[in-house]
Amino acid sequence: MPTVLVTGANGFLAANTIAELLERGAKVRGMLRETASPVLEHERFTLFYGNITSPEDVSEAVSGCETVVHIAAVTDQSIARKNIYRKVNTGGTTNIVQASLMHRVKKVILVSTANVFGHGTRERPGNEEKPMKPPFTDSPYALSKADAQDIAIERLKGTDVSVTVVCPTFMIGPNDKKISSNRIILRAFGRKILIIPPGGKNFIHVKDAATGICNAISQGKNGESYILANENMTYREFYKTMEEVSKKRQVLVTIPRPLLYLAGLAGSLARLAGINTELSLTNMQILCTCNFYSGLKAINELGLPQTPVKTAIREAINWFDQVPTFVE
Repeated sequence: MPTVLVTGANGFLAANTIAELLERGAKVRGMLRETASPVLEHERFTLFYGNITSPEDVSEAVSGCETVVHIAAVTDQSIARKNIYRKVNTGGTTNIVQASLMHRVKKVILVSTANVFGHGTRERPGNEEKPMKPPFTDSPYALSKADAQDIAIERLKGTDVSVTVVCPTFMIGPNDKKISSNRIILRAFGRKILIIPPGGKNFIHVKDAATGICNAISQGKNGESYILANENMTYREFYKTMEEVSKKRQVLVTIPRPLLYLAGLAGSLARLAGINTELSLTNMQILCTCNFYSGLKAINELGLPQTPVKTAIREAINWFDQVPTFVE
């Protein structure tokens, strides 16, 4: 039975992707750092401990695998040192590409982000044809992922290794042991008054994103990119939906843009001093932007499911209810 390597195996998306691969009968090898904890146990799931920035570790992890699903990345938006994003996200992808060529891997699925493409409005959402737009053109994370995507497609062009890029939007759902994007839900627990930004984004159930990744192994076209997207919502709409699911009323107060920009400037100055903080002018501009996308290409070519975001919120809340130590 062919083996699928999944990097970043202890992460939110990886956990759901591994579960989907195992459900389909695949044999899975999960690559994670030595300090990380495994997400599950299964007779067809083995672990490989190593660093994605080490060419030797990556080569050993890739050896014997027919397919590589590269999810590992630095996504933390508080890092002051921009070179960390490039070292891990871009450098790690370079290592995956080189190892895949060396070990004659058949297929590489590179997990990127929708923000490498230009966002749009609800009426004209962004798609795979639109170039990256501000404020993401100033985001070290988005830029590192765009570079990684270009490297993978260009270096594997004309080789025997097929590559497909999948670009999820903002993921919600269960099995988020590290508390990543579901923090948007946790921050609202127990609060009668919730301060929210004026922007919005596209949301997708993490299990739909995992299904899109798994489908891309056999259905994704070589050299093509697919945005894994579902519902475009403002933050107010998202929290109103959460209120409907949880049956708990909240007063939503929108922060004025000038106040967010002022906080962002202060954060940017702190970053110049080497202080890690999520506050930066770019991050605050992102919170004020409605970065909306269309998943039509992935729906048509990958059979991307479109589970309602309401369901994703409900499943996330139910999962956190069963793991009370995570509730803030």
